[in-house]
Amino acid sequence: MELKLHTFDLPLKHTFTITHESRDVQPTLIVELSWHGKSGFGEATETPYYGVTMAKMKAQVESIIDLLPHDILPHPSDFWAMMSKMLLDEHPFALCALDVAYWDLWGKTHNKPLYEIWELDTAKNPITDYTIGIDTVEKMVAKMQETPFPLYKIKLGTPADLEIVEALRRETNAIFRVDANTAWTPEQTIYFAPELQKLGVEFIEQPLKADNWEGMKRVYQESTLPIIADESCILESDVEKCAGYFHGINIKLMKCGGLTPALRMIKKARALGLKVMVGCMTESTIGCSAIAQLLPLLDYVDMDGCLLVDDTISRGITIDYGVVSYSNLPGTGAELL
Repeated sequence: MELKLHTFDLPLKHTFTITHESRDVQPTLIVELSWHGKSGFGEATETPYYGVTMAKMKAQVESIIDLLPHDILPHPSDFWAMMSKMLLDEHPFALCALDVAYWDLWGKTHNKPLYEIWELDTAKNPITDYTIGIDTVEKMVAKMQETPFPLYKIKLGTPADLEIVEALRRETNAIFRVDANTAWTPEQTIYFAPELQKLGVEFIEQPLKADNWEGMKRVYQESTLPIIADESCILESDVEKCAGYFHGINIKLMKCGGLTPALRMIKKARALGLKVMVGCMTESTIGCSAIAQLLPLLDYVDMDGCLLVDDTISRGITIDYGVVSYSNLPGTGAELL
């Protein structure tokens, strides 16, 4: 098996701001695994908030070259188990890129999209939201007008959060979701919830600091809106912790280490009665095409990353007014241009 690494700087269409950071360019790493003329692709983005740099990811991926298959292709879950021994604890982003590339290669080797390999029915796939980052109200409204969608995810965490949602509501009848990215207190969340509900908000994502479990217990019991975990649910071991504190979880492939653990997290969440969402980073179509394979298993999805950047490096799934369409390629359906 041959390993190739490709690095790109993806320009964002607008400055993207959340409570943690602002950025205009998204550096991304594409991992390519080749076997007998077929190539699989996986992606991981540089994310300073989690200490993930391009140099670190490249070094981490290159560290496993000697472990790559030589004679036969093991099942992707076995490949992940082998790679995770070296990468999971410290390097889940790099592990994700390898895992997704390997699943993509597996699908291409078997000439089937992954959702068919997993025997999933795509007839009732959820639509994706479109994210509106923190900005002036005027610019947030302009972003919505530029990209009409039936479903928006609104980033919050400012002194005027309710006023922002009220202003956006005057401009559209779309469903809203809000994501505070850990910026609120329990008292704010409980107060905001009924007001946001009146404004057509579907749920609140990660209102409190990730380790504020005492506060989340209170919010879980008193909020009039469902609460979805993001920063509080990163690895497989976090899913069980969220039961009784959140109504659902948002799984990020890069944070948990790829499609292999994500499948297990979905199964565990269902057993615990939790709603399931999968979210994206600000990534290319390669990363979003991997998420699309999981759509039949999800209640909600946030996979607009490839719409937020000027993606000239890849193709795969397409998104039209929230509806995700698959390409005609096997695996994840993505390819590097």
